[in-house]
Parts: sequence; structure tokens; C-alpha cells
Amino acid sequence: MANIQPKVDAVIVGMGWTGAILAKELTDAGLNVVAFERGADRDTQPDFAYPRVVDELEGSVHRRYLQSLAQETVTVRHTPTATAVPYRQMGSFKPGTGVGGAGSHWSGCHFRALPEDFKLRSNVEQRYGRNFIPQDMTIQDFPVSYDDLEPHFDHFEYVCGTSGKAGVINGVKQPGGNPFEGSRSREFPLGPNPSYLGAEMFYKAAREVGYNPYPIPASNASAAYVNPYGCQMGPCNFCGFCSDYGCLNYSKASPNACILPVLRLRKQFELRTHSQVLKVNLDSDGKKATGVTYLDAQGRECEQPAELVLLCAFSLYNVHLMLLSGVGKPYDPASGEGTVGRNYSYQNLNRVMMFFGKDTQANGFIGIGGGGTTIDDLNGNQLDNGKAGFVGGGIIWARQPGSGPVRGVSVPSGTPNWGPQWKKAAADAFRHSFYYEVQGACMSYRQHYLSLDPTYRDAFGRPLLRMTFDWHDNEIKASQFLVNKALDMCKVLSPQSMAGDAKKAGGHYDITKYQSTHTCGGAIMGSDPKTSALNRYLQSWDVHNVFVIGANAFPQNNGYNPTGMVGALAYWAATAIREQYLKKPGPLVQA
Repeated sequence: MANIQPKVDAVIVGMGWTGAILAKELTDAGLNVVAFERGADRDTQPDFAYPRVVDELEGSVHRRYLQSLAQETVTVRHTPTATAVPYRQMGSFKPGTGVGGAGSHWSGCHFRALPEDFKLRSNVEQRYGRNFIPQDMTIQDFPVSYDDLEPHFDHFEYVCGTSGKAGVINGVKQPGGNPFEGSRSREFPLGPNPSYLGAEMFYKAAREVGYNPYPIPASNASAAYVNPYGCQMGPCNFCGFCSDYGCLNYSKASPNACILPVLRLRKQFELRTHSQVLKVNLDSDGKKATGVTYLDAQGRECEQPAELVLLCAFSLYNVHLMLLSGVGKPYDPASGEGTVGRNYSYQNLNRVMMFFGKDTQANGFIGIGGGGTTIDDLNGNQLDNGKAGFVGGGIIWARQPGSGPVRGVSVPSGTPNWGPQWKKAAADAFRHSFYYEVQGACMSYRQHYLSLDPTYRDAFGRPLLRMTFDWHDNEIKASQFLVNKALDMCKVLSPQSMAGDAKKAGGHYDITKYQSTHTCGGAIMGSDPKTSALNRYLQSWDVHNVFVIGANAFPQNNGYNPTGMVGALAYWAATAIREQYLKKPGPLVQA
């Protein structure tokens, strides 16, 4: 029999970015909050302290900061008729675990979506007609606008100490920034980080072909900073250990450095680590959550009653909990009915490698996760999709997060995979090569969705989450188009050799190769409960006291990293809970 705990005002599942934001906002409102984290407690000291944290073997091979796939994972297949198999080795994406979640081992790239990204379907139909959208493409407009989220984009950037250069402030274009971005209410909290050599060369190449390069917005502090909560950050020292690692220097924004120092001091906040939430409990008619069932650190089954349940786990596992708990109707691709699991999407990531002579000192071991430069000339409404022949756009960027012998050494095409020739090529290339990435949008499709696997179960006896996803012709065309544009731009730099990895016609999604942790959709927000699991405030249409916060809410993915949007949506939802829901609990939008 489950051990029943005293009732609290709210429970939060997951203690990454969204969990920390919601905990801060709800304790500000006076609520008693219990947060559950399946992993260990972690903080800059001692967990990310030098020298232990800068260990490539431990961080990039043994995956110390990522979830245990032996305990809980997903199964993956390409089509609805195929048999899914478990994801047993980190490859395509890297879910986090422990306090901070993926927010502790992310790179730091911190974009806002473009205004047109919020009205994608309407925008495409208006520009090119309804027939331009493939019949099986299920893209939707967001039920919120850029203007709705601008104050929350701004606040999250100031919490993170984001470094960058505004392109438009109060409708006025600013030199040096992104001329195509949505208007900002003020400048970034910190100026851009210094450029590495590859970024300086990117500026030259982009300008020569007529593009408008600007600094990547990066939550890697370019100077000492104190955020609105009083949390202190130090300037980045370019150690090269952002991606896969927690920051040793309080320089990379994370829940651990930017929010938890405040939360840990609050009596209304309780953090329970090593606590695996198994399901959301519902009342007899399934219309209201009564709390959650979880296993505590000793493995005992417990129930935590609560008035409010906030799912703030990694996006895939928010959807998993909804399916396991009966929060909403599961999506059926055959009929198109149901909403939970619908519109799963990912990110269309590709790379262009360049190799130079020994007079070009790239020094790839020096790195900063979010620093560098990018362009938006092929993104949003800047791209003529009618001529390009696909829906969506993307960015090309110069970014050097750091590399080393364990994380991989790039060598020119045609080099053997081992032996003396490989050794010579590695020695010749390591300090004299760099890459630019092409990051494209990923649309959603009727046949791409999340569901419960009928065969495989996790360590707790629950069906695993099953992912059905493959590359669509639209994304393959986009990959080829954007990589070719990048190659054309790079010719200006006259490398000794270069190569792009554009997707090939008929190619399939490969889970063994890292392509970003930008898993999106599955429990999307929308204006119609027939085609969305959540309303515009990320509140479940079916269970009004359940809010589901994360990239799971995206109807499709745009060309940017999702973290800036995820944070803004978290503050947007928290504002609605504080200002509307707590005053009158119930649906905030009538179905």
C-alpha cells in the first residue's frame, strides 16, 4: 500500500529549467511546492568543480550527466507499421537527469522564435496557397503570438545573463544585430562574447555573399553578472566544456546557477531527489488530478496529494506521463483522432567541415557552447519557400563548443579510419579545421507521433514511450538546399578542402548519430482541443489542474534551438496560473 504524504498546493515533476521557473513563480505566490527529480541533487560545487568535470571519458563516453537508458528509455521506429526497438546508447539526443536536467549540460544557445514562426500554417498558406503544404503535414499556428511572449523572452534572457546584440529595439533596427528578429523592449543584459577565428571568418564570408551575420545569443556570460534574482555569474573562460557538461565557472546559465540558489532557501519549497514519478493520479471521473504516485529514494511507493500538478520533465517524458496517466486521449494516426502524442518533430541538423593550411590556427580545443555568429537570411520570411521548394527555413552558424580526442577529431574526406595515415591527418587537421552547422526547421506529420510501446517496459514495469519518426522529403530538400548555400558561402574562405553532410534522397533517421537534443511536440498547445493536448496557457484541455511545460508544446520546430522559447512559455504559463488560475481554478480557455 502506498505511503500517503500530507497534501500540498502544487507538485512539480522534473527539476530542469521549467521546473525551476515554475517553482520560483509559485513560491513567489505563496504556494507550498514539492518538486520531484528522478536523479541526484547537483550543483556547481561539488558536482561541476574543476578538474573532475573536464573529463571527456566520464562526460562524453560514460555519460555521467545523462539519464540511465537501462532504467528508462524510448523505443524508435520509422513507420507506424514497423517494429520499434529500444534506444540503448546515447546518440541522436541526450536527455538529462539530476537537478538541472538538460539545462545543466546544454550548450547555451538562446534564441527567440521569429514572429512569423508563431503563425506558420497561416503564413505559408497566405504566401504560397494551401496546396503548397503536403497533405500529410500537420503544422499548426501557435495559439500565442510573439508580442504575447516578448516580456517573457526578455525576462528569461535577464535571468540567464544572455550575451548578444539586439537587432531591433522598440521597432528601430540596431547595427550589428539580427535585422530580421522580432522587436525587443531592450538590449541584451550582456554584450556578445568574443569571436573565435572561425566566427571572424564567417562574418567575412557571409557579408561577401550579401548575408547579415550577427552574434549568436548565448547564455554563456561575456562578463560578470548578477541576475534579477541576485544570482551571480562569472565571465566564460572558453574552457571548451559546455556541451555534455555542467559549468565549473558559474558562467553558463543553468537552473543550478540562476534560480536554485534562491529556491533552496525557501520554506515553501521542498526538493525530493531520487524520486521517480510513476503516474499522475486522477479522480473517479478523470477530470481532475489528485496528485502523483512516485517511488522515493528508498524505493517505496508513495502518493503525494496536491491541488496542482505541473509536468516539467524532459519533453518526451512529459508525454509519457500523460499517456501512462490517461491525461487526454492518445493520438491515432489512422483516424487522426486523439491529441496526446500528436505532432512529434525534431531538428534538421547538418554540418560543413573545412580544412585549412597550417597558417590558419583554429585551436578547436578552445570553445564556448553558445558563442559564435549566425545568419537569418534563409530563415522565416527571408526565404522564398516557393522557389526553394519546401516548408520551413533555417540558420547557418559558426560555433565552436570545444573538441578533444574523446569527443572526436575531424579529418578530411578519404582519410582511412585508422593507422598511420589517419594519425597524420588528425595531427595535420586538429588545429587547422573548423565546421559551420546548418540547423533547419522540422515540420510535423500525420505519421510522426509518440505512443506507448506494446512490447517493451521500463525498470518500473511501465510501457516504454514509442517514437515513430523519419525524415520526410520536405526536410531532405531543406537539408540539401541549406547545406549547398553554406558550401557556396564557404568557398569565399578558400579552404584546402571542405565537405557537407546534407541528407540524401530516401535517407532515414539514424538514432546512433547525435543531431541535437531538440525533441519537440507530442503534447502540443493549440486553439482547438480536437487537434491539441494543451490550451494557450499549456493547461490540459482534459484535466484542468494539470499544466505541461516544455518543448512538447511546440506544434512543429522552427530553425532555432528551443530553450529560449521553452523558458518564455514557462513564464507565460506561470503568469496565467498566478494571475488567473489561482483566483478561479478551472479551464482558462473554454473548449
